[in-house]
Formats: sequence, C-alpha cells, structure tokens
Amino acid sequence: MADERKTSPSEDRRKRARQNGVVQPLLTDLYQITMAYAYWKSEKINDTAVFDLYFRKNPFQGEFTIFAGLEECLKFLENFHYSDSDIEYLKQTLPQTIEPEFFVFLRQLTADSVILSAIDEGSVAFPRIPLLRLEGPLINVQLLETTLLTLVNYASLMATNAARYRIAAGKHISLLEFGLRRAQGPDGGLSASKYAYVGGFDGTSNVLAGKLYNIPVNGTHAHAYVTSFSDLRELKTKVIVVLAHRTSGVPHDMLDLCTHWREEVASLLSLPASEASDGELAAWISFAIAFPSGFMALVDTYDVRRYPRAAPGLIACCLSLLWEHVTLSTLCGSGLLNFCAVAMALNDLDYRALGIRIDSGDLAYLSKLARSTFEKVAHQYNIPWFAKLKIVASNDINEDTILSLNEQGHKIDCFGIGTHLVTCERQPALGGVYKMVEINGLPRIKLSQDVMKVTMPGKKTAYRLYGADGHALIDLLMRSVEPAPQVGQRVLCRHPFQESKRAYVIPTRVEPLYKVYWQNGKITCCLPGLQKIREKVQTSLDSLRNDHKRNLNPTPYKVSVSDNLYNFIHELWLQNAPIGELS
Repeated sequence: MADERKTSPSEDRRKRARQNGVVQPLLTDLYQITMAYAYWKSEKINDTAVFDLYFRKNPFQGEFTIFAGLEECLKFLENFHYSDSDIEYLKQTLPQTIEPEFFVFLRQLTADSVILSAIDEGSVAFPRIPLLRLEGPLINVQLLETTLLTLVNYASLMATNAARYRIAAGKHISLLEFGLRRAQGPDGGLSASKYAYVGGFDGTSNVLAGKLYNIPVNGTHAHAYVTSFSDLRELKTKVIVVLAHRTSGVPHDMLDLCTHWREEVASLLSLPASEASDGELAAWISFAIAFPSGFMALVDTYDVRRYPRAAPGLIACCLSLLWEHVTLSTLCGSGLLNFCAVAMALNDLDYRALGIRIDSGDLAYLSKLARSTFEKVAHQYNIPWFAKLKIVASNDINEDTILSLNEQGHKIDCFGIGTHLVTCERQPALGGVYKMVEINGLPRIKLSQDVMKVTMPGKKTAYRLYGADGHALIDLLMRSVEPAPQVGQRVLCRHPFQESKRAYVIPTRVEPLYKVYWQNGKITCCLPGLQKIREKVQTSLDSLRNDHKRNLNPTPYKVSVSDNLYNFIHELWLQNAPIGELS
C-alpha cells in the first residue's frame, strides 16, 4: 500500500516530469533492444527475472560510497514508454527482418509490472551490496539496465567525491561548487551541481541548478570586471558614484570616501597608496554601489609592485620565483588595500562588506595575511565584525590541497571548487554493474577467474549491523527466505568467497537496508527532498567510524554474507563450474 503524500499524485507526477528530456527508453545501448527482440522471439515474454545493480569497489581509494540518483531512477520508471517517433526510429535502425508485432509489443511496454527495491538515497553504501533490486518481466527489467546505470553511477560518484571534500574541509568551512564551465557538458554540469549539494556542498555558481533544485547560488565577479576599468576618472564620466546611507538615506560620494580610506589604511599597513591600482579601485567602487550589501571582491588581478631593472642573465634565473612574488605583491600592495578602502567606505554608510576571494598563489600564506590585515583594521577602528570578513579561496583546489592547507593552518572560510570536483578527476567512473541473479525463480550465477566478477545468486536482502559503540560494524547479505537477524542474538557473518574469514556478531541494532520504492506502477514511498537527502548523507557518514572515512589508508568496512547464503553460493558455483581433465 503506497504511503500518503503531502502533495497530490498529479502534482508529484508533474514535478517529476521535469526530468531531463534525454532520459528516456532510447537512452540505452543497442544491445538491450536486440536482446529484447531475441527474448521476444524466443517466447520469453512471460519469463520473470531479478537483477541487482551494485558496484565492486569504492571510488577514490576510499572505503565508502554515497548512493545517489534514486529519485531520477523512479522518474524514469514513471515515464517509461516508447513514443511513436521512437518506434519509427527503431523500425528504420533495426534489421528489416524484425517482425512488426515486436514493435507493437514495445509500444505497449511500461514499467508498471516492475518492482524496484533500494537502499535510501543518501545512504553510505559498500561494494557488492545491491543499491537497487529490480524484479519483473525479463524483457522489461532488461531494457532498464543502461539507463539506470547512467543515472546511478555518476550521481553516486559525484556525491561521494563531494562528501570526501566535506570531510577534508571539516564541518565549519563552507564549500561552493564552481564547476559548470569545466563539467562534461550541460547535463554533467547540472548533475554535478545537484549531487555536490547532496554530498555536503553549501551552494553552487550554477544558476539553472539553483532554479531547478533550490540550491543556494553564489558568485562574485571575474577578473574581467576589474580589468574593464582603467582609472578613477571613469567613475566621474560613466557612473554615478553617489550611494545613500543605508538608514538615513543621505547620499554620499563613494569616490571621495574610498580614496580617503585608501590613504588611511595604507598608512596603517605601511603600504604606499600610490602603488595600488586605480582601475581596480574604480571597479570595486562601481561594484559596491551596485551591491552595497553583498560586496565580495576578487583581489588578485594586478601586479603593482615596481621591480628594479635586471640584467638579462638574472631574468632567466628568477622566472621560477616571479609568479609567487607577483601574487604576493598583488594582494599586499593593491588588492587588500583597495578592498579595505571600499569596505570601510561601505561601513561609513552602514553597510557590511562580505569578504574577498583569492584565486592564485600560496593560499595558506595569503589567507593568513588577509586575516591579519582585517584584524589590524578591526582593532584600529574598533569594528569587530571586520576581523571576521569571509576569505574565499579557489584556484584549482582538490582534496589533497585542502588537507595540505589544513596542516598549514590556513585562515580560509570557504573553498570554491570546480574542475577536480565535477570531473571526479581521481576516478572518472564508479563502475556499477547490473546483473541477473534469478530467472523464473531459479538462481543464476556468473563465474569468472576474477573472483570480484563472480555474482552472488538469488534474490537477497541486506542488513546493517551495529556494534556496542553505536557505529556500523558490518553489512550482511542474506537470502530473502531467511529470517532477519535479531538484536542481541549471535549471527555468523562470512566473507562471500574466503572460507576462513568469518566472525560472530551480536548486534546492538539491526537496520534493514531495502525498501520497496516502486510497485504496481506507483512510487510507494514518500520521497525526501534534496535537503533531506543531504542531511541523510551526513547522518549516514556519522554512523561510520572515523578510520573508515579517513583519506590515507582507511580501514576497509566489512561486507559479509550469512552462512546460508555462503553455502548457497558455493554449491551453485560447483554445479556450474566445469570439471577439468588432466592428461
């Protein structure tokens, strides 16, 4: 019986119909359709099958995976049908020997007779534990394979990558996804924004993702905005430099205020105001007038230090040091000075600047320098909030960068992460698979010399067993006909393929992992929103010991089978493995 929903079924269906238009039955591999015809030709229309969708190895050399993509899978099932244009295309593409009645069969096909069971989206998952279990007519469940895999593989990989960044950064650092321009096309960009948020990121630069998924959107400005201004004279001729006081409404000349404060702050910081870029200041004055309550500045556009002339031979040997020096002088001599000038002018008018973004250089050192500067200004002028201005860092950051910055004691409040996050550069694919484990009630096993590729036959269920310390201890796969393990009762847990690896567990808590999410053509569970899935990720991760989640040499989490399932697997293995002959 389906759970009652808070919104009407028609409204839910309409919302889910927003799924990307390319997610349809033809988003599949050709061999799925050719197999479907061969099944149909072999009169297997009434055969029923069970398929497991799972992965064999955790990504990123880690010991956990976040399951994501379930809602998209359910949308796919809800909308599954072959349109007239799909049928016409298949008639032109498949061999002319295909019988016309097969296309009539396809045109009437839906997912209404399929049952989908799954673990909750946002849950921590582990190798060999099926994420999805599909039961139903053989042809129907076979045709779902490729699309379900593409909906689950990248979503789970992306959510896992984001969760790892969250663990590396800690709970009190903001994480923003800036990867749209580097993602694998628009579909990859939208998925990356969505599942980065699921995995623990706080916002995105992707405006469409913000609209579609209600994710907070963030952004400042690019270097181009700064370089579009040349000097302060542009403000007098091209823009109105008057900004009204936030509470009194009295207008003030921002140009006069900012140039005054630049001299003041330069004196405080012992920096020559003459070396600060007037074009940069002009850009920020105009930006602050446009966004007085949201002023965040990118501070590393210009090199403004004057360098002594060097002999040609010295130039070559100094090139390797020049860029870092350029970046430091940019931040010290212009960026920080101009930012503080504009921020203090805004303060005079009862506004608070937000902070700065650093996009190059030694991020640990520069963040400390920026924080020290803000603290000096705050102390000198008795403005406590100024010391806590936000420092955002970008610049091709990856997980190892964050861990290194942690060791260096950085003062960064927020990381903006793009390329390494959305491309999952350390591992570009999860490698999930979709395997038949039962047909017409009979178990099926796939054998291989590579034990990792041997399937676990039959319809199964799974439980997470918790230890005395409250943490998840082991995941246990069992045959669906077995009784569930009980709290306080000893259960034998075995490695699926290594006979000597076994242990008794007395669980303090037993968590069934599967729920039926789709049956009789309907979604049978109330689906959580993206925010709830995001919260699920964190609570699920909190259930693991820290040594399972650490970046370096994490402890493997144990996945086991019941004694009954172990014997079942190995009996079937012996039945199907050919007996060799020596001569």
